[in-house]
Amino acid sequence: MDPFAAMNVVGLLAFAVAGSLKAADAGLDAFGVTVLGVVTALGGGTTRDVLVDRIPASLATTGDVSVALVGVALAVLLIRRTPDHVRVRDTPAFLVSDAVGLAAFAATGALVGTGAGLTPYGVVVLATVTAVGGGSLADLLVGRVPVVLREDFYATPAVLGGVAFWAVGSLGGPSSVQAGVCAGLVFATRMLALRYDWHLPRIRVEGGGEN
Repeated sequence: MDPFAAMNVVGLLAFAVAGSLKAADAGLDAFGVTVLGVVTALGGGTTRDVLVDRIPASLATTGDVSVALVGVALAVLLIRRTPDHVRVRDTPAFLVSDAVGLAAFAATGALVGTGAGLTPYGVVVLATVTAVGGGSLADLLVGRVPVVLREDFYATPAVLGGVAFWAVGSLGGPSSVQAGVCAGLVFATRMLALRYDWHLPRIRVEGGGEN
């Protein structure tokens, strides 16, 4: 299996699980859980493909949708095992699956950007957009400000992963190594940010909250 295919499957499964768990927390019914899981899984990759002017993989074959539905089914099993008083978004199942999806899709975005002949900047942008796109769409559908705008260290790991992907490639590393380093760095950085509550400095205007 080539690096893109491997990372794509991992990302689809992980984000389908994360999106479905997010839907359960929002109180959506079975249809809503399925829709949000699929949107989270496919949204970033669809945006990525549109940006490089190609037919989205999610529309060209049934493979991506099928994998996403498997992820939704896995999430339903996890939801049924979660006590009613526990917020699903606080469970390790959600946090880890979301970090895995972020990592895998950052790698697919960087791979596609490189294949499309984008500049290093373009590769980093495509890695970031692919990683955060699906989750952002899901947040909007449930009436939430996208997490990428609320948590400093959500998009930041994807940016770092895109830079690492380019750096390894500039040193002559094969695409499989580039993808592995990118995904590994994104996952590790995201998990460390959650563990130690990392935040970037906030810029606040004194008295900005007053009319």
